[in-house]
Amino acid sequence: MKVAILGSGNIGTDLMYKLDRSELLDVVLMAGIDERSEGLALARERGHRTATTGADAILALAEPPGIVFDATSAAAHRKHAPKLTVAGVGHIVDLTPAALGPYVFPTVNLDQHLDEPNLNLVSCASQATVPLVVAMGRVGRLGYVETVSTVASRSAGPGTRANINEFTHKTGNALETMGGATLGKAIILLNPGDPPPVMRNTIYVEFGADVGEAEIERHLRDEVARIQVYAPGFRLRGFVAKPTSVTIFTEVAGSGDYLPMYAGNLDIITSAARAVGERIVVTRDERGDAR
Repeated sequence: MKVAILGSGNIGTDLMYKLDRSELLDVVLMAGIDERSEGLALARERGHRTATTGADAILALAEPPGIVFDATSAAAHRKHAPKLTVAGVGHIVDLTPAALGPYVFPTVNLDQHLDEPNLNLVSCASQATVPLVVAMGRVGRLGYVETVSTVASRSAGPGTRANINEFTHKTGNALETMGGATLGKAIILLNPGDPPPVMRNTIYVEFGADVGEAEIERHLRDEVARIQVYAPGFRLRGFVAKPTSVTIFTEVAGSGDYLPMYAGNLDIITSAARAVGERIVVTRDERGDAR
């Protein structure tokens, strides 16, 4: 399937490297707005067509791509997503917290939303935490859930920093609407440490009744294994279970494609984006769709 990447910053560039390894997705354009962008220069080196007119370059294509991966910002996405849909783009995979479409997590609910024109990956923190909260919902009824995601300051570029408020709000909302928490709260910390640390997540879950530690561990390990299929750097570091609560510790190391391995926070959302794109193609082929 022909695809385009909108946004040539850290996330868009790392995504390009991942899509280039895919046997199902063919990058026909990377569009940005900064002609000095390193991402656009690397895209040209890798033989890709590039443009500096942003979404307008995608709208000008003779044939709209099957998928546009949007790695810009929430504010920008709200402006150009409707235009891309009207122009005939098959799907928009949104890597910003704009949330124009349904929240999507590859191991949780992707197959339910494959006919949606806009698929929202919410945030890196949500991709690293919500699936485990969903897994805990299989153990027992959930009450309050809080997540703290610590990422290297060096891995938080201008786009990430511009979206901090929406990032925390939408991640907290995803803990409730997707994870099943009665109340969800998400916190992000930028760690200026040197050397930069990998992404670490602490997930605190309260249950409505006593639960068993064995059930907690089984569902945690099953979900981690499913995430590792597309994000192999995702690891369960441990958990502390009490009768009506559990505290879970995870870390995410990147694959070292374009971004350093400590940038697992960005790697997990670009990995999820590739997984979503490939599933769209597989489903198209299973259905025998022409596009």
